[in-house]
Amino acid sequence: MAIYALRKLAFFLGAVFVASLAIFILIRAAGGNVAAIVLGKDATAEAINALAHAYGLDQPLPVQYFNWITNMLHGDLGQSFRTKESVADLVTARLSVSVPLALSGLLLGLIIAIPVGTYAARNVGKPSGAVLALISQIGIAVPVFWAGILLSVLFGVKLGWLPTGGWVDWRESPIGAIRSLVLPVLSLGLIMAAVLIRYVRSAVLDVMNQDYVRTARAVGMTRTQALLQVGLRNAALPIVTIVGLQIAELIGGTVIIEMVFSLPGLSRMILANVAAREVIVVQSTVMLIIIFVIFVNFVVDLLYGVLDPRVRNAA
Repeated sequence: MAIYALRKLAFFLGAVFVASLAIFILIRAAGGNVAAIVLGKDATAEAINALAHAYGLDQPLPVQYFNWITNMLHGDLGQSFRTKESVADLVTARLSVSVPLALSGLLLGLIIAIPVGTYAARNVGKPSGAVLALISQIGIAVPVFWAGILLSVLFGVKLGWLPTGGWVDWRESPIGAIRSLVLPVLSLGLIMAAVLIRYVRSAVLDVMNQDYVRTARAVGMTRTQALLQVGLRNAALPIVTIVGLQIAELIGGTVIIEMVFSLPGLSRMILANVAAREVIVVQSTVMLIIIFVIFVNFVVDLLYGVLDPRVRNAA
């Protein structure tokens, strides 16, 4: 297991390095004189050169990349050209919105998908199982922004139970902050649950048809006992994989949901800074998100090795 973990760690570090190169090259390939854009059309040549020199934009690209990575490794994510705010402070201020939103959406999706998907698999061929499979298919076809709009119309406009947009800071009112997140979390969680139900149903169906489950039932176990005591571990393998992939999808979903509900989260901040050509803010923030996604997949790979010895022995 130690060798397997070290190999996955090496892959994780290599993926982070390649991702950092790709981000740096793609953002610089966008072209244009960033200092001139930031200062506006009335800026003098001296002012443009001074800003470019202050932020190292006049240095060769390899030097700029090395300085950026070195600073990130020391915890310095850079500084905004316009506001002079630290990128670390900008990111930290938005995490109180984005982290509860993403984690609650994921948790809600799992809480719904695992029991419903298992029930649908155990009742395959019956009306209840068919209805759940149909609802799952419909949920997969619904875009997350459309789910957010429908929930806003129902619970915000028609019933008036919850706010349809905006944000109340945790320090101002924790209850208000929770109310601001309810509809966005429901939008993310329900759509994610629809996707996960399909995979949980398939995984449980596959396990229920395996010989070791039939053998367990032949020695006297009920179908539930055989599934829980023998099949659950094997059914968890594809579910763990798809949950890891869904976390990357979840980050994309938060971009849309933060726009729909006017939440001042991390994704919305990135879009605003892309428009403002804040190179360092976008570069460092996107890099942090990519590191998080790659780290999640690293953890999924480790879990895969723990759950299935054949995987770690073959690696």
